[in-house]
Amino acid sequence: MAIKKRAIIIGVDGVPHGLVTRFSADGTMPNIARILHDGTLRQMESSIPDVSCVAWSTVITGKPPGEHGIYGFMNLSPGTYRFAFPTFNDLKAAPLWEEAPGRRSVIVNIPATYPARELNGVMISGFVAVDIERAVYPRSLVPKLRELGYRIDVDAAKGRSDMAAFLSDCEETLEARVRTYRYLWEKEAWDLFFLVFTSTDRLGHFLFEAFEKKDHLYHEAFRSHFRRIDEVVGEIYGRLRDDDLFMVLSDHGFGAIELEVNINYFLKERGFLNTVNPSPDSFDGVGEGSTAFALDPGRIYVHTAGRYPRGCVKREDKGNVIEDLEEALRALAINGRRVVRRICRSEEIFAGPCIGHAPDLVILPQRGFDLKSRLVANQLTSKSVFTGAHTQDDAFLFVRSGSLSESEIPAHPWVGDVRSLIEKGVARGE
Repeated sequence: MAIKKRAIIIGVDGVPHGLVTRFSADGTMPNIARILHDGTLRQMESSIPDVSCVAWSTVITGKPPGEHGIYGFMNLSPGTYRFAFPTFNDLKAAPLWEEAPGRRSVIVNIPATYPARELNGVMISGFVAVDIERAVYPRSLVPKLRELGYRIDVDAAKGRSDMAAFLSDCEETLEARVRTYRYLWEKEAWDLFFLVFTSTDRLGHFLFEAFEKKDHLYHEAFRSHFRRIDEVVGEIYGRLRDDDLFMVLSDHGFGAIELEVNINYFLKERGFLNTVNPSPDSFDGVGEGSTAFALDPGRIYVHTAGRYPRGCVKREDKGNVIEDLEEALRALAINGRRVVRRICRSEEIFAGPCIGHAPDLVILPQRGFDLKSRLVANQLTSKSVFTGAHTQDDAFLFVRSGSLSESEIPAHPWVGDVRSLIEKGVARGE
């Protein structure tokens, strides 16, 4: 009987291509440096919007948001201004493991997979997961995870108040993840092992400047965390069979923040948005006469009649509003620098059965600007504890040689290519 070809996929959330090349060259990640010689490394485009729930949903389904239906961590409930948080149950396209029922999968910590669904194998949901009991399939695994000290995510609140405690929490969360991977690798039968590390994204948000500045107080702590991940990747690499498909990838990149730009404040200043008693807890403050508002990350919605309770833009006037928005956004500049790198119309980037929930525009910023949608913002720019923001054009993908040739990997891949590459690489060995 032929042995099924296995696939091992390691995700490192929010790690830019430039960090991989720098840390593999300067000795921080020696295992990655060695592994890179055994395959193909590509700089990869993320999803639009470039947020983890959208990007990982695209990775696992191979579909864009117009087909899988996930546009961000926060939406508005249909016909209201109340916040809604999409879950795994809202994903409208099947993840790869559900379309390969004869294969047994171990899925650990992929964002936006909560609540865990029944599958042939094991699933531990990634963030945002609020209940460990509902984050694990089968639930009989929960006591063992508690014994291993498993954590769904880093306590990001510590990054706002106590950086030393935050870093310690990152390390403890990572070590619990490592203990769990080892247990599942050894105790479970599997054909697909998909493991994602997400503490890297948290470090990027709070300490990206520590990556860039060698004299930063936490530069060595930042490097140490990546050095530990490199050790784990090297350990996994040493466990591979010769014919295993092996990939390492990120879902989006990261860049330094110079200023946060409050898009809803800008829309108010330009007459697109009227707010009444705005609150951080809902968008019910979108007032009469508003023609547009923004949600994170960089999603702009025309306040269309029929779609929203106080929507006033008639369908026949929507195109004019969009043109006015584009003109205003192109002119948005701070200290002589244009803020917006690219404006994407919905119909240009989205297609499929879920397009009815899509934003009307998605804006991508120039490097250094982080777009925010706070309805309560009272100024155009701000600064927060975050020093790093997501970037769309510098995720990375590594594929070990053997299953796929270098010519089969797109020269400029995007995250939606990953699933087809996995399926092609696995099928070839059977």
